[in-house]
Amino acid sequence: MTQIVFVHGMFQNPKSWDRWSRLFSERGYECLAPAWPLHDGEPGGLRQNPPSGLGELGLDEIYASIVAVVSKLDRPIVVGHSVGGLIAQKLLAADLVSGAVAIASVAPNAMLDFDWGFIKNSAIIANPLKGDEPVFLDAETFHDAFANTLTEEQAAAAFVQTATHDSRNVLRDCMGVSGKIDLSRPHAPLLLVAAEKDEIIPAHLSEKNFRAYDDNGSVTAFQEFTNRSHYMCNEPGWEEVATFVANWLAETLPASSRDNAASVTQTPSTAAVR
Repeated sequence: MTQIVFVHGMFQNPKSWDRWSRLFSERGYECLAPAWPLHDGEPGGLRQNPPSGLGELGLDEIYASIVAVVSKLDRPIVVGHSVGGLIAQKLLAADLVSGAVAIASVAPNAMLDFDWGFIKNSAIIANPLKGDEPVFLDAETFHDAFANTLTEEQAAAAFVQTATHDSRNVLRDCMGVSGKIDLSRPHAPLLLVAAEKDEIIPAHLSEKNFRAYDDNGSVTAFQEFTNRSHYMCNEPGWEEVATFVANWLAETLPASSRDNAASVTQTPSTAAVR
């Protein structure tokens, strides 16, 4: 049975992958959604009682925890969102997985974008003056920055169901040595997915991430979804994104890796491929 590891990003936890796990399980995949350190539990409880040491959590510790999960499996597929997308790219570069999907991924190698939303939200999160104080996410900020395509009522419900607080050091580390990847090396198939109205990872930054891979012998694809926010994995229409990913994986990976996912409808993908 083909295994998929879903990796969440900042301000979320495995709860954010519940819908995707059900969809992929129905198609014959074995799904795992490990929690980052200090992110296990119900989001509401984590917001009310932030774990001790949360503000000191860094990318290396998170990456090591995911590597520990992946290393026990037989070269699974990895699907990651935001910082989880960067982790997926790092796992791919380390040749630990058979394929990767990076959704609204924090771009490696300190790639930046001059989009105002990106600058504003990155500065708020990484603010050096805040030291190791966690980012205490509130419903208004979640709506404005994370789920900006949702109505106020939809965003409020999504905040209650999935939002967590997080460590500033994670994003700081993404912009440093821990976030570096050699994008010139051959790699297993990679799909990068972007959201048109993302205020945290602009779509053109995701496309820049895609174009930075320059090994012509490797499969690297890019797909942008219109009218989506950074919350694209759970906002209305999430099924379209998840189904596209499932179809791309079934089409792209070797047949031996997808025998148990044969129930996925084989529709041609429209992703840009290099």
